[in-house]
Amino acid sequence: MKIVNLLSERPVMLGLVAVLVACIAACGGSSSSNQTPPSVVGPITSTPSPTPTPFSALQAATTIDPTRLLNYAAPTLPAFYDGQVTPLDNTPANNQANDRLATLGRVLFYDRQLSFNRTVACASCHQQASGFDDPSRFSAGFSGTAFTSAHAMRLGNVRYWRPGSMFWDRRAASVELQASHPITNPVEMGFDAANGGIAALIVRLQAIPYYQELFTFVFGDATVTEDRLQRSLANFERAMVSSASRWDTAYALVFAPDAPNRGLDTPLPGFSAVEERGHQLFMASRQNGGAGCSACHVPPTFALAANSQSNGLDAGETRIFKSPSLKNVGLSKFYMHDGRFSSLAEVIQFYDNGVQAGPALDNRLIGPNGTPRRLNLSVADKAALEAFLLTLSDPNITTDPKFSNPFR
Repeated sequence: MKIVNLLSERPVMLGLVAVLVACIAACGGSSSSNQTPPSVVGPITSTPSPTPTPFSALQAATTIDPTRLLNYAAPTLPAFYDGQVTPLDNTPANNQANDRLATLGRVLFYDRQLSFNRTVACASCHQQASGFDDPSRFSAGFSGTAFTSAHAMRLGNVRYWRPGSMFWDRRAASVELQASHPITNPVEMGFDAANGGIAALIVRLQAIPYYQELFTFVFGDATVTEDRLQRSLANFERAMVSSASRWDTAYALVFAPDAPNRGLDTPLPGFSAVEERGHQLFMASRQNGGAGCSACHVPPTFALAANSQSNGLDAGETRIFKSPSLKNVGLSKFYMHDGRFSSLAEVIQFYDNGVQAGPALDNRLIGPNGTPRRLNLSVADKAALEAFLLTLSDPNITTDPKFSNPFR
């Protein structure tokens, strides 16, 4: 009975099938026998777009891997970087060493976007291979035709200059505040008032995808501010701690924290006779037969003593200069704020017999008769001092990838 009823309804069902086929044809369907039946294909779904990685722009532009940050905040330092050195650190409470901040600072340091016409970066004047010094006497500015009036300074151990002031004339109160000066200088990087100042740079950086990623990574949002730029650059620069020179390696073997002078005048293993003579001249006071260099260039950081005054470079000098740490001094090609000397021999000769009187002259450079001190070193002793200064070269600073150019 049931079969009979189905058969009796066959014309109706055939009609419905015909209508369905017509609809499919009208919608672009094909009657080809090669077409897969709809019941086999199942519901049609769109292919999902790939999810972008949070650092795609950064990784396209640089070699930085945010999941494997390089170590800036906790370097392994020799034992003599102890409680007597720590108080010299000029790091402020609001900018403690941080791997993320230093990583951002590294990108900023090497990025030519920070100059008005995108031609120079901080690293153009502070070159890693030269101990973050400039091999030229004066640095070329963003225009390529104008030059700075002062020689660029080495950056190694900048964190151990206790006053924290920057530039030869100490006009910037901190490493942070120093960062804005080259950017807004009309010769150096060109974002002066006429070119929109820091505000114009911020607008530029804000639009760059890898900075959107980096600032969010470091600060939690992509907002670019001058304070954030300053803190990042300063964090990177303070990470340039020099502790792997030949002198460091040798001194680590004789360091005695409780010994007189902490063992600084103990003969150093591995030094030649000439280097050791230079070592003794550098460390010993004038009263003890030395040149007294360490009274102003204080080991183990060899940064300038906080209370240093003028070095008597010119007669009647009233300015109180700052000098960089002597680490990697042998890599420099020019010396003093104006680069007037082009060799260590000239520098030594100046301190031997060239210091001039002036109201700001440091008292360590004044002799017992009240006039500028004269060392009257022999030719051999001058050569020995130069040989010792060359032992302060630190290959780690000049080759460490974490201080190198991160751009592809």
